[in-house]
Amino acid sequence: MALISSWLGNTPEFAVPFALAALGLIITEKSGVLALGAEGLMLVGAVMGIGAYLSIENTPLALIAAMVSASVVSLLFALMVLVMRINQVISGLVLVFFCQGLSTWIGSQFGWVNRPVPGLSEFAVWGLADIPILGRVFIQNAVVYATPLIFLLSVWALYRTTAGLRLRAVGENPQAGDAAGIPVLGYRLAAIVIGAALIGLAGAFISVLSTKLWIANMTGGRGWIAVALVIFARWSPWKALAGALLFGCIEALIPQLAASGIKLSQYFVFMAPYLITLGVMIWVAVSKRDSSSQPGALGSPFIREERT
Repeated sequence: MALISSWLGNTPEFAVPFALAALGLIITEKSGVLALGAEGLMLVGAVMGIGAYLSIENTPLALIAAMVSASVVSLLFALMVLVMRINQVISGLVLVFFCQGLSTWIGSQFGWVNRPVPGLSEFAVWGLADIPILGRVFIQNAVVYATPLIFLLSVWALYRTTAGLRLRAVGENPQAGDAAGIPVLGYRLAAIVIGAALIGLAGAFISVLSTKLWIANMTGGRGWIAVALVIFARWSPWKALAGALLFGCIEALIPQLAASGIKLSQYFVFMAPYLITLGVMIWVAVSKRDSSSQPGALGSPFIREERT
């Protein structure tokens, strides 16, 4: 029972980075921009979150600094895909490799490697924390509790506001949106920046609140898993949150099994998240799920002179 309680209690902490990164990708891709740079933006958020805390010793401000840093770096991606109209797949991959080198250089140059930070204290939800076995789930830090609220706000903004309607219209048919007077590039730029901020927060969560230190390439492929999670969720925020919990459960289970005395090969441990990801992708392909939820203009550059 103690093992199950600990496993369930740790699941939200493992799930939050997947959830925030997937939500950031969904917001970006709802505008029609294919975003494959999540891994790189998470690395930027991770290193800048640690660096900001070591400079100002304020955790909330460190998280904000990580979000701003990821948004600033995403402007490079926006320049490539919106202005220069470079292939969005290539641009996303270039962004990942650039951010890998940039984050490693910054962290090493300023001596932020393996320097511990206190993170945020956990607090219990009154009454719920006393539930047998499940009680540990309701003892988390503030960002874990805020994540469902962030999803709720994002869903409301996407589906209940004029700006959200226009953003989705831009992602479905940018030429029609332009004809209706919607600034297509402006909405796509806003989606890229806002999405990058959430992805940066996901990276900072790993370094500042979970691991509580920084090492090079510490995101360990979670950004790529978030990309697969978006496809699995069919660009639905709530399905992405559920999928993040699933991946969080799997990732939280591995250290629990090791702690219980079950011997696991380190290679299997490294491989397991990606094996599950491959399984999910194969299941999505084999089940032939309806792709109508995919933004109609996803990956297509907007050229104002063209009409389709």
